[in-house]
Amino acid sequence: MPKISDRAIEMPSSPIRKLAPLATAAKDRGVHVYHLNIGQPDLPTPQAGLDALRKIDRKVLEYSPSQGFRSYREKLTKYYEKYNIHLSADDIIITSGGSEAVLFAFMSCLNPGDEIIVPEPAYANYMAFAISAGAKIRTIATTIEEGFSLPKVEKFEELINERTRAILICNPNNPTGYLYTRREMNQIRDLVKKYDLYLFSDEVYREFIYTGSPYISACHLEGIENNVVLIDSVSKRYSECGIRIGALITKNEEVRKAVMKFCQARLSPPLIGQIVAEASLDATEDYALEVYDEYVERRKCLIDGLNRIPGVYSPIPMGAFYTVAKLPVDDAEKFCAWCLTDFEYEGATVMMAPAAGFYTTPGAGRDQVRIAYVLNKEDLTRALLVLEKALEAYNGLFGVK
Repeated sequence: MPKISDRAIEMPSSPIRKLAPLATAAKDRGVHVYHLNIGQPDLPTPQAGLDALRKIDRKVLEYSPSQGFRSYREKLTKYYEKYNIHLSADDIIITSGGSEAVLFAFMSCLNPGDEIIVPEPAYANYMAFAISAGAKIRTIATTIEEGFSLPKVEKFEELINERTRAILICNPNNPTGYLYTRREMNQIRDLVKKYDLYLFSDEVYREFIYTGSPYISACHLEGIENNVVLIDSVSKRYSECGIRIGALITKNEEVRKAVMKFCQARLSPPLIGQIVAEASLDATEDYALEVYDEYVERRKCLIDGLNRIPGVYSPIPMGAFYTVAKLPVDDAEKFCAWCLTDFEYEGATVMMAPAAGFYTTPGAGRDQVRIAYVLNKEDLTRALLVLEKALEAYNGLFGVK
């Protein structure tokens, strides 16, 4: 039998989805599973987007331009103006989700063997995209004890060598919820400028910032305009994960021309998705405020609840809708699997993402989980009780103190 590729063997399984078969089996047994593992918002999509979907009246569902509809890109420039990000429609390329934007950025800017510095823990699929591009992720550690803040510049410089080509950040951060400060963003800017690196900046959670600290986009950093590649998506801000619409944004014309070659090879981004996304830009301010306020309440419910459970610790996330929590267990992956295969409390259990999958350093995050607060407060409260009972039962069985 022919062998699969080395690339396929090296490709990691998703820590977010790898336990899905166990969750399905639990549901088949009649157990209710509280999904805290995946960033799938449960809040409604903007009515303007849903109305546009229902009103589609076309005789042909045609290809769109490879860079996306110009009307949508022009409308997006007005959206970014609200965040003091000044763009032309030509700076924006529409992609099939933020994931394709990351992949095309890597494919266009990196050669096989090139290295990207990424603070860890990091969104697990970055590793998958790097493997696809033949690039290598070099991680720089942040710690839960320090709230996942960036280390000093010297730690970055220890990793920089002749193969270093880029720094990648997610701001606000998935999986930690950390928001980079102005000082940290300036530190990154100085490194990018000093070593002439690309800065890939995933900013899909900019709507969800829960602190008085300002949102500092990579596009706000002066002197590195041609180094910045911004990654964006409508999935989270409009609860539109399924329409697969993202964007790759850069002032660098050479990068845009390179990206367009990959866009043309895959033909076009989703037609229906673009129609919905363009209409969703007309969502009311009330919609945005209601969504924001709901996440503020959920964050308080989850973080307060986690830190009341004996032995559990979570820092307060300042953005996005995730947190990484430390659990009093020997192995979080083993515990998460056990919750789905062997445990239920009053007919329910919890599904979480083992945080080790968001690290590349061996052994890191072994007692941590990523939790997404994408359930309503009543379900979150119930899920926290189930988690507490699961920890009691697990540690009683396996003798973990």
